[in-house]
Amino acid sequence: MRITNVTTHVVGNPWKNWVFVLVETDEGIVGVGEGTVNCFGKTTEQAIHELSQHVIGMDPFQTEILTQKLTRDVYSEGGQIHRSAVCALEVACWDIVGKALNQPIYNLMGGRCHERVRAYANGWYRGERTPEMFHEQAKKVVAAGYTALKFDPFGAEWRIMDRYEEDLSLDIIAAVRDAVGPKVDVLVEGHCRFSPSVAIKLAERMAPYNPSWFEEPVHHQHIAALVEVARRSPVPIATGESLTSPHQFAELLQYNAVNILQPEIHHLGGLLSAKKVCGMVDAFYGVVAPHNAQGPVSTAMCLQLAASTPNFYVQEIFDEYNVAWEQDLVDFPTRVVDGYIEIPDRPGLGLCLNLDECLQHPYEKTYFLPLFKPGWEKREGTVEP
Repeated sequence: MRITNVTTHVVGNPWKNWVFVLVETDEGIVGVGEGTVNCFGKTTEQAIHELSQHVIGMDPFQTEILTQKLTRDVYSEGGQIHRSAVCALEVACWDIVGKALNQPIYNLMGGRCHERVRAYANGWYRGERTPEMFHEQAKKVVAAGYTALKFDPFGAEWRIMDRYEEDLSLDIIAAVRDAVGPKVDVLVEGHCRFSPSVAIKLAERMAPYNPSWFEEPVHHQHIAALVEVARRSPVPIATGESLTSPHQFAELLQYNAVNILQPEIHHLGGLLSAKKVCGMVDAFYGVVAPHNAQGPVSTAMCLQLAASTPNFYVQEIFDEYNVAWEQDLVDFPTRVVDGYIEIPDRPGLGLCLNLDECLQHPYEKTYFLPLFKPGWEKREGTVEP
């Protein structure tokens, strides 16, 4: 079997343009992948096309060699954009292999370790940044069956916070805990906002509300700062979504300070690299909670990784809180039932793109999430057409 063609489809979701890829073969099997990067839809699409010249004519079964050709051999380091473009092509090849063998991808990566996986909701807190809004929306999430939910209560803050903003953020965390009760996992998102001293102070103040983790409290590029926060925080620290290679995970893991890692399949260049990272985390007695803030194909990718990972913890999902038409982009959209997702047994990723629906939602350059703009929680400009 040989790869004969690569096409891309950018879909304009109002808070992030989704980048999908189709890889065609001479045997008529077509694989689907995703390489979405916030604010870089067209850039990533172009990177996919520039890289595709190196895979035309290759055997899609050779994912390790294919990845080497697209990373090592091009002798460039393009970070998250580069790796996400590689990911889109690599995952599409795994989809082809699964379809050719009539097996889900997880059976080709060690087999299924879980019949279903627990999901945590994200994207549910759209509105004014008030404790009342968060309280009301959190109750709806729990009523929908979720046993875990994540949110960023910190507004547009960066590095430091004045006392008013700090108190408001803690009031929001308190409101969410009050809304969901003591048995639901409350996950606090930091979005790399703070200096180490502020992050430690915030962790100490939120500890009475028993969050299950404090995510990316400081920027990922300074491993020593993250380690300092992790060792002094009374709340477990979670991180990893921004890292782009197993080597960065290796550097972080050697400190034995962070035990909840969040590999992002896109940023790591595909499923095989992400699977290797999960094994590294397991060697350090850690668990993984794959990052997933993209489209429906990304969710399917995460399910394949989660299913075949013994040290899987919990899966992030936005799908229920995205635009309603997301469910129409694929033939088998992911469903969360009572807070869990059943592992599909269909070949490959277990879905196909609906190209007619994709065409109904074109790329728009203003579609991205400005996390350091006041009022971003409202997702202004993200009203469905």
